[in-house]
Amino acid sequence: MASIVHQLNSSLAPTNMITNHSYYPLEVEIAHLIANEYSVPMLLSMFAGLCGLILFGTVSIVDRVHPRLPAREKAAIWWLVLSGAIHLFFEGYFSLNHTRMGPAQDLFGQLWKEYAFSDSRYLTSDPFVLCMETVTAFTWGPLCFVVALFVATSHPLRHPLQIIVCVGQIYGLILYYATSMFDHFYTGVTYSRPEFLYFWVYYFFMNFIWMVFPGMLLVSSVRKIAKAFQALEKLESKATNGKAKNGHAKRS
Repeated sequence: MASIVHQLNSSLAPTNMITNHSYYPLEVEIAHLIANEYSVPMLLSMFAGLCGLILFGTVSIVDRVHPRLPAREKAAIWWLVLSGAIHLFFEGYFSLNHTRMGPAQDLFGQLWKEYAFSDSRYLTSDPFVLCMETVTAFTWGPLCFVVALFVATSHPLRHPLQIIVCVGQIYGLILYYATSMFDHFYTGVTYSRPEFLYFWVYYFFMNFIWMVFPGMLLVSSVRKIAKAFQALEKLESKATNGKAKNGHAKRS
């Protein structure tokens, strides 16, 4: 019986675990790791090109369908569509393929392996990163497209839903930073290489974008809702005062 259990555990255990790599921590084991085929400039250029195509297509469609939309609203749609596409397709790719990131040689797989120099948790199926990216991809991703549509059509649910999406994005980013920094300062485990490109550009800046733009949209929605309630309270106050005056006049 013991031999059967041992064989079963052996068959379920990961094989070909690689430790001879440049990811941090250097001793972390990565299953079936294969070096990227594309160079870094090529990978970054292709990713930038894809983002540019999404933005160009969105700008063209919005200008054609809603030419009179204010520039600020158009910019919100551009961001929401780009953000939704990155969430759903790029981060969704990681969520669905996290167990085979090491040997992946398709574009998204190589992009994730390049990004993993700033956070090796993406190559080890880290539970927090996997759960966070799954929620981001399949909740905030589709909702970004919904909010973009609501912006274009001036839907009354635009601002409540925009607040939900922005808070979700910011909350996920805070936890992402916090869990990594906690391990760095309290357990001594560092997931990012120290080079400027990996820590400050990949890890900090490329993620901090989801603090800036969602933060701006969040502030805008809160102000809009606050103004709407303020206007509503004024109307209710006038209506109450009017009824009180009419009642007083009738009694007189």
